Amino acid sequence: MVQSGVGAAVTAFNNANAHIGVGDSTTAFAAGQTDLVAATNKLRKPMDATYPQGASNVLTFRSTFATGDANFAWQEWGIFNASSAGTMLSRKVESLGTKTSAQTWQFTTTLTVTTA
Repeated sequence: MVQSGVGAAVTAFNNANAHIGVGDSTTAFAAGQTDLVAATNKLRKPMDATYPQGASNVLTFRSTFATGDANFAWQEWGIFNASSAGTMLSRKVESLGTKTSAQTWQFTTTLTVTTA
């Protein structure tokens, strides 16, 4: 996650701006990363209607990847506040399977925010 300076303008992670991105890179997470690491096989999709959702300290994000979207091995994913560039809220490296053009996948993730 990249933090903006205190008092800086921040683009909200709301339905108009938030996106889930998937890619095929297996490069380990590093704190300075600001985007998915995949060179070409990566795609961001906007939020489904009514997402993201928040309840107490849990945020839920959901995007749908149609038959023509992201047909490759899903090895990484992230949450963003723009369709390109913008801020990456989180990135996770994990094998989620290989999506084909015969499939529509719905990606849902939840983030739990805790305070010390």
